[in-house]
Amino acid sequence: MQKGMHTDTERCVRAVQSKDARFDGWFFTAVLTTRIYCRPSCPVVPPKAENMTFYPSAAACQQAGFRACKRCRPDTSPGSPEWNQRADLVARAMRLIADGIVDREGVPGLASRLGYSTRQIERQLLAELGAGPLALARAQRAQTARLLIETTPLPMAEIAFAAGFSSIRTFNDTVREVFALSPSELRTRAPKKGTTASTPGALTLRLPFRAPLNPDNLFGHLAATAVPGVEEWRDGAYRRTLRLPYGQGIVTLTPNPDHIACRLTLGDLRDLTVAISRCRRMLDLDADPVAIDDQLRMDPVLAPLVDKAPGRRVPRTVDEAEFAVRAVLGQQVSTAAARTHAARLVTAHGEPLDDPEGGLTHLFPSPQALAALDPDSLAMPRTRRATFTTLVAQLADGSLNLGVEGDWTETRARLLALPGFGPWTVDVIAMRALGDPDAFLPTDLGIRKAAQELGLPSTPAALTARAAAWRPWRAYAVQYLWATDSHPINFLPV
Repeated sequence: MQKGMHTDTERCVRAVQSKDARFDGWFFTAVLTTRIYCRPSCPVVPPKAENMTFYPSAAACQQAGFRACKRCRPDTSPGSPEWNQRADLVARAMRLIADGIVDREGVPGLASRLGYSTRQIERQLLAELGAGPLALARAQRAQTARLLIETTPLPMAEIAFAAGFSSIRTFNDTVREVFALSPSELRTRAPKKGTTASTPGALTLRLPFRAPLNPDNLFGHLAATAVPGVEEWRDGAYRRTLRLPYGQGIVTLTPNPDHIACRLTLGDLRDLTVAISRCRRMLDLDADPVAIDDQLRMDPVLAPLVDKAPGRRVPRTVDEAEFAVRAVLGQQVSTAAARTHAARLVTAHGEPLDDPEGGLTHLFPSPQALAALDPDSLAMPRTRRATFTTLVAQLADGSLNLGVEGDWTETRARLLALPGFGPWTVDVIAMRALGDPDAFLPTDLGIRKAAQELGLPSTPAALTARAAAWRPWRAYAVQYLWATDSHPINFLPV
């Protein structure tokens, strides 16, 4: 897999003819004779090679006048892995668009967050994706609208505004243009199993991913480090509260063999797109496990670990600032002690929340709330207290931004400049909050122990040198190395 794969016609044709689901989301096939676009794994008989053309995004297909296939539903395929593995301007822009910035702040807001002019943003997105930010956001709105039409009994007018459309007419026109069906026809055709419970603001959906996916370390890590009141593991599912642009939310995520079941309770349905995007990011669902595992298998020491349990993902976060705070609370203490510290903060400073199912009670405290607390109330050593207060002050005033639009290199440098921030804290934030797939933890005790047992160099410098062959997937190598231990983070709770 590589950047601009849609330009490799021969390779794309082979993927379509073999119906290879690994390529879903990497490119889209537009059929010149039918004016329909599909995912590579579409179950219909492949068209003749001369009738295929390829695009890098669903938005580009729609902009060129193609309609979404009703069989393979290409708009619901996993997202491109590129946007979570790259740190350039286009990738950062795509992460922001997925987070709903264009709908909330327009293209000027997108450009402002990235530090470029709107013209530069539009030019780069058009050159690489065949569509500008407005078209990309429009495609995302259409996908959200389809989801709400098919899985909720909401009136169409409510769906239009919840999906981000400015008018019902625009909503109707867009749905017809993209899906060649009216909104009411989409609802009629929807499978009955897609409907949800009648709980106000709640809906159920399936989050697709590229196989294989090993849920053990992914959900095991989230469950083992869960902060009481904010997160819990219940009945085979991970649940947590969400702080969203328009209100509060609760998500329940259940691993299944071919998808992640997701149940969302939202205070405001306009937060749907953002909530889905953040949950996908937390579970690393847009990763390309085949490419990652193939590279790690090239190391004879890692190969048996990969073969034993392929498809490990990097457990990430729905809130980068929250994770940074929790990383500081976890410095040089056990997992249990870190949870205890975090739970105290939640009880004292978190925002209360009603959970219809019970169990969850608060949102994690915002940086502003934490910046206002009395430092003397923190039950931690003086030096770590200074680290904590400096971090939350900079998060609260905006001088430190850990959002999806951030430049990884620049953010690392800013973190390292904070008192009490050493390589381990910065790297764990880079891996799980910033989403850097190449973040590495050579000073981590679990990694050093695993390295020693496997016959790898165990000193940080020597291990880093050996790990150069694992780039750009060292964060995934960390998951395989951690999995050699019997720590609860490596296992689904019983």
